[in-house]
Amino acid sequence: MEKNAALRSLPSVDECLQNFADSELSQRLGKRRLTDIVRQAIADTRRSLLAGEEFADINQTIDALVSEFAYKSLGRRVRKVINATGVILHTNLGRAPLSNEAREAVVAASGYCTLEYDLNTAGRGVRAPLAERLLADLTGAEDAVVVNNCAAAAYLVLKAFAAGKEVIVSRGELVEIGGDFRVPEILAESDAAMREVGTTNRTSLEDYNAAVGPTTGMILRVHPSNYRVVGFTEQASLADLASLAEKHGIILFEDLGSGALLDLSQLGVNEEPTVRDSINAGAHLVAFSGDKLLGGPQAGIVVGKRELVESLRKHPLYRALRPDKLISAALEATLLAYSRETAVDEIPVLRMIAETVDSVRDRATAVVEKICEAYEQAGFKIGLREGFSTTGGGTAPLAKLETCLIEITHPENSPDSIAAKLRSGEIPVIPRIENDAVCLDLRTVEDAERLVSGLLDTISGKN
Repeated sequence: MEKNAALRSLPSVDECLQNFADSELSQRLGKRRLTDIVRQAIADTRRSLLAGEEFADINQTIDALVSEFAYKSLGRRVRKVINATGVILHTNLGRAPLSNEAREAVVAASGYCTLEYDLNTAGRGVRAPLAERLLADLTGAEDAVVVNNCAAAAYLVLKAFAAGKEVIVSRGELVEIGGDFRVPEILAESDAAMREVGTTNRTSLEDYNAAVGPTTGMILRVHPSNYRVVGFTEQASLADLASLAEKHGIILFEDLGSGALLDLSQLGVNEEPTVRDSINAGAHLVAFSGDKLLGGPQAGIVVGKRELVESLRKHPLYRALRPDKLISAALEATLLAYSRETAVDEIPVLRMIAETVDSVRDRATAVVEKICEAYEQAGFKIGLREGFSTTGGGTAPLAKLETCLIEITHPENSPDSIAAKLRSGEIPVIPRIENDAVCLDLRTVEDAERLVSGLLDTISGKN
């Protein structure tokens, strides 16, 4: 077809919309969003025609583009996926999955709830009082306050107690935690002046002591959650720093990050101190995340001395940073499992860490038995091999948990293309690529039957 004639044959927006009038896409997207997508598809086709491209059927081409753009748009929403990467706290996949009880608590709180209402007095209550009381009990702290994430917790502490003052911090702890969150930058934003001491690998108690001056307001200790310096190293103990802070009447604040409430060394995760350890060592304030090793929702938690925590609760910034009702409900439910001493059985993160390699292998074997025939008929090679899972989420970088991997390869399809196909299904499966093969780690898969359904639907072309 001649170019000008082809351009004249482009359908109108209304004509294209008629083709999708009673479709699932129209129902899921709504007319306004679908209209924008149709306009985009027509515009792209027009540009292709002007560039000299030819189409056998312009209407079919536009309809195909509309469907492609629409499904991509729907794919950008928050969707449930199967995490088969073996990374337990996968930041891009939402970190800690909530326990069943926490999920039920979120549903209950999604309507009207007692967020700030006292059923006994019919008056205004305190936001998340149970969570704060449980946090104090579980960590040995005098009090606790909750905000919306750990970066907010650190910022609130620094702004409240160190604005216009010097904060002493080791050069080995000036870390980038992730998502471009860097300790020096948050110090600058809080109007605190950073006083660096020591070196990357060695910072002694004497280094801290020599830096204390009339404008010093705080000693900041940052746990290196996502990296380790090994070899010729030295680090002042938290107890020694606490004594130094007490001597000079300044605050010792530790940004602990991961927030383990249990000793995980028996489960293979070492060098992750508990929050109680830090409180017992004498830290005045300790901040940590709710959605890392604690295994709850995204939250920033500060525990410590009652008068300091109360000052944070009364600070004007607290209202801007405090959590909503859904986070409060999920956090309470998560902490109750610790209080009942059933956390390892009930909280998915802890259950995944605790699972033995034999258990993972048994579940992986069962999955392979259900999918191998369909996959082998499609030309795939599928089998089991040993490997390692990781905690992820900027926690325990040296911890490796023995696991069993399902390995999938194809003589004509690259690992990247296989992984893309798995992600594109109605039930998206997120694998990892290792040793030039697609690998599925059942340690991070809670519902193996749903994984089987996703894998079989993908191979059958349902997506």
